[in-house]
Amino acid sequence: MPATTQIPDLRAIQALAAPDMAQLDTLIRQRLESDVVLIRQVAEYIIGAGGKRLRPMLLMLAARALGHGGPDTHQLAAVVEFIHTATLLHDDVVDESDLRRGRQTANAVWGNAASVLVGDFLYSRSFQLMVELDRMPVMKLLADTTNTISEGEVLQLLHVHNPDTDEAAYLRVIERKTAILFAAATELGAMLANADTATCRALHSYGLNLGYAFQIADDVLDYASDAATLGKNLGDDLAEGKATLPLIHAMAHCDAATRAELRRIVEHGDQAGLAVAQAAIQRCASLDYCRQRAQAYADSADAALDGMPDNPYTDALRGLARYALNRDH
Repeated sequence: MPATTQIPDLRAIQALAAPDMAQLDTLIRQRLESDVVLIRQVAEYIIGAGGKRLRPMLLMLAARALGHGGPDTHQLAAVVEFIHTATLLHDDVVDESDLRRGRQTANAVWGNAASVLVGDFLYSRSFQLMVELDRMPVMKLLADTTNTISEGEVLQLLHVHNPDTDEAAYLRVIERKTAILFAAATELGAMLANADTATCRALHSYGLNLGYAFQIADDVLDYASDAATLGKNLGDDLAEGKATLPLIHAMAHCDAATRAELRRIVEHGDQAGLAVAQAAIQRCASLDYCRQRAQAYADSADAALDGMPDNPYTDALRGLARYALNRDH
């Protein structure tokens, strides 16, 4: 990265992407249309919940960085957003969550059945959209990505209430659940721009490393933020019996008595043990360790862009690598 490059912050990145994001929003609402009222209600509720739409933004920024824009990027960005939204609907049912982005989850409002079925609708609508583009490599990448995300969900389920989950197992889960969709988004941007194989691989690497950094930073916030800022209940992962990296690191470095207590908390999904977990995490400097790991992934994401054209869109991608580490929700 040139020493003189000014890396934009999130607000500047959002301003740069605003015209494309406006087109995306219009397309999303058009393609949410259904004569089944409940589908429209639930889909609009979750799509309209706010959020930064980071994954579709990544796709459009990657394409723009390589000189490509237009309706096909908006359509493929909508596909990515629909896939992501479907996973949120299903995740909240599986996790029995009742709060996301500071308001009730769809399953808390309409029930589990409606959330699962509308998630299925979003998956099928995403495949309708991608087929319309009639590009087999694009369809293959998205089909493989969606399948990998499903594998990640099941893999995570196998580690619930498992205090023996180690860092390698944790990374395997977040690669499939989170990082792979980031990687697909940025690689798809390159594919739409008809980039060469090396550039497609570089943008895949950027997205994958960004996804790792984003998720590790997210898991830090679950122990370091507060519910009002985070937009979800603090300690939700602990209540669900999920051992994320801060707790995994603490269990590997604490004394035997504390380790036994932390194992019990994970096994039972004991949210009342949050204070014990936070104290152990603090004593073992586990949040600092996690931030260092996230920083390493963000640095790798940044390095993957070194062969990219020097323009504001590439700078925006670099800025998102920095944002992944410096956010509060």
